Amino acid sequence: MLPGSYRAAGLVDATALVRAMLDVEVAWARVLGTPVSLGSWTPVLDPAEVEAAGNPVLPLVSALRSQVSGSVHTGLTSQDVLDTALMLLARDVLSRVSADLARVGAALARLADEHRSSVMAGRTLTQFAVPITFGLKAARWLVGVLDSLDELDAVSRNLPVQCGGAAGTLSRAASVVDPLAAAAAFAEHLGLVWPGMPWHTYRAPVTRLGDALVRTCDALGVMAADVLTLGRPEIGEVREGAVAGRGGSSTMPHKRNPVLSVLVNSAALQAPQFGAQLHLCSARAVDERPDGAWHAEWPALRGLMELAVVAASQAAELTEGLEVHADVMARRAAGAAEDLLAERGGGTDPAAYLGMAESFVDEVLRRNRSRFGPLRGEHEVPTPIVSEGSDRNGD
Repeated sequence: MLPGSYRAAGLVDATALVRAMLDVEVAWARVLGTPVSLGSWTPVLDPAEVEAAGNPVLPLVSALRSQVSGSVHTGLTSQDVLDTALMLLARDVLSRVSADLARVGAALARLADEHRSSVMAGRTLTQFAVPITFGLKAARWLVGVLDSLDELDAVSRNLPVQCGGAAGTLSRAASVVDPLAAAAAFAEHLGLVWPGMPWHTYRAPVTRLGDALVRTCDALGVMAADVLTLGRPEIGEVREGAVAGRGGSSTMPHKRNPVLSVLVNSAALQAPQFGAQLHLCSARAVDERPDGAWHAEWPALRGLMELAVVAASQAAELTEGLEVHADVMARRAAGAAEDLLAERGGGTDPAAYLGMAESFVDEVLRRNRSRFGPLRGEHEVPTPIVSEGSDRNGD
């Protein structure tokens, strides 16, 4: 069981998939001119029948035909239904992940602004480097979140309907409807995009979705890994917020484990393998419907979607409750001044050697403001000055 799977309840589980497939079939039935009114009816599929068919669509269609007297499914194939249903699930997943990333971003923007001058030791290859600020570290985390939101937005706007019939020619549909007009209407009914032709063995819509979710987990993983390092007792510069009942040990009563950071870090370690599985399946999508590659794609995509939903929710809670011990950071930086200032030849004040740290924080906060508006009480971010008669490239 994925720890935190309840956070994704109803989004990608078997019931959600069946309901999405039913929505697909109903939308197509309406394109065919068949009135459908099912209320809350959702069929329970027999696992043996799913196995016998090789996918869950045939049992679903059989159950639907027992409820509807008119034409259903005519002109579609199983892959049309299942691929489109997964895009419907993806739409809800992207919405949920983006909402939680917005929470993460808001929390990180507040931390970046509040700690823009909170000096801490920069570390490279696990050793002291030069001074930075915690605000700069939070701003770097925020860049990853903002980039992920941009990618998720782009994918969400282009989730495609699958509509090709037996081998991607819409031959059967052409005998009962105008096939291209029907495909466009089908997409409109579902709120998806008709890409102009079927994509049965062109799996870029799936790999693009997978890549965006993997990169989201990557960005959250960097943050979680930093929190885990900085939260070690011997460092103690940050700490997860305390929540009753969380982080305990079955044997050591003193423990307050950083559970959220551990789980987000775990998600970042798992997600790339799901993404790789999707690319492997994509590369083996042969003929007009592959013999196993398509089937291997379903659990990988659903697993990745669940993982991303859970990790984003956990990351939102983590960042909103993160305790930052700027006093500990300052003491450590002062004690390590000889190492931290070695690059410039020595000194005793790490705060005097921060380079463009605060300007970089300002730049990230400007980007955040352009998406979400100003934070309450945010430090005023100056607009960069560009010399008259020049542009950013200096031309």
